[in-house]
Amino acid sequence: MTYVNAVHVFSTFYSSPKHMDTDAIGDLVDKLKAIQNDNVEDQDQDDDFDDDDDDDEEHEPITLGFVDKPKNNWSLRRQYFPSKAGGVPAWLDPLNIPSGGSFVCDNCGDPLQFLLQVYAPTEKETTFHRMLFVFMCPSMKCLLRDQHEQWKRHPEKPSKSLKVFRCQLPRANPFYSPECPQYNKSHKPAGSGAALCDWCGTWKGDKLCSGCRQARYCSEKHQVMSWRTGHKIACQQMKVSSPVSGPNKSGTASLDSHKVGSKNLWPEFEITIEDESDYKRDMSEENTLANSLISRNRTDDTMNSLLDNFQGDDDKKSWASFQQCIAKAPEQVLRYYRNTNAKPIWPVSSDLPSNADIPSCSYCTGPMCCEFQILPQLLYYFGVDNENGLSGLGFNCGVCM
Repeated sequence: MTYVNAVHVFSTFYSSPKHMDTDAIGDLVDKLKAIQNDNVEDQDQDDDFDDDDDDDEEHEPITLGFVDKPKNNWSLRRQYFPSKAGGVPAWLDPLNIPSGGSFVCDNCGDPLQFLLQVYAPTEKETTFHRMLFVFMCPSMKCLLRDQHEQWKRHPEKPSKSLKVFRCQLPRANPFYSPECPQYNKSHKPAGSGAALCDWCGTWKGDKLCSGCRQARYCSEKHQVMSWRTGHKIACQQMKVSSPVSGPNKSGTASLDSHKVGSKNLWPEFEITIEDESDYKRDMSEENTLANSLISRNRTDDTMNSLLDNFQGDDDKKSWASFQQCIAKAPEQVLRYYRNTNAKPIWPVSSDLPSNADIPSCSYCTGPMCCEFQILPQLLYYFGVDNENGLSGLGFNCGVCM
């Protein structure tokens, strides 16, 4: 299964309702089908609600994602179907990785950086395994251009600095056993994956160093960056000695964790999940209003200062509603919507797209609906400083299978 550039992104995630996953995202593969049974029960219960109930939104099933440091260095490898943020992607299909112009920023031409991936299988045989990958350009200048491009009514060739790819596999596939994996470091998937860039560890390393003929890169820029930060010396050493391990001549790599040269990747986290309805926190109304985006005891001056820049009462009301919604679980970095009618939460109303702004699915021409939302808290955990302007970003995204 090749990767499909699957979504229309508003800097929130949109999916075709008839294809959208109605189950919670899985942080463990043994939840793969159990969640689906729970969802059937939830649907039966939903039928009991009055359609005119003003509190319908409160009953929409929403799964929250939180970041935690992995307990070990092998649990986030692809054979365990992880939901993760930062570091390098765990490609579901390790051979057919996006290539050509699909993996670069359409504005500056640089390779995109991995943000996160969400394991979101469905009950269909063809989507027994389903993974969504989010990449973005770390340049704020490019992201602002992307945002400006969004408000053009369906441009023929939109310039994107944030892209989402979807990959799905049936239960019987060349890469994984049809049975649940054993959760130990000795468990291996079938076969090997494509040789990756030695600098970013993300994209295919189709370009060989002309000197040592061993180091691989996805782009000329990453080759230059690697050369300037140490490969110039290592290249000479590699010429006269045989490598202990590395990609073979066929362009595939071993199953071991890929070491990368770049020091600019975001720190790696596991994304753990919890139903919003089960996430209980005793909090008074006064504490709710005073709570910051990250914790009850920490105030993010940058986020609070945004309020002063909002134009009009609508933006301020939207911001207050946003804060109230996330106050129950301020550490959340992801909101996964299991209801096709669910609506993402918006910090400011002026960024809210109209129905006409949301394009139809390019595959089935059906309407798009929100599938998941990435919150700006994630960039806090990545340690992004406020000076580069990224700290206030959030993304709402949508896919179609």
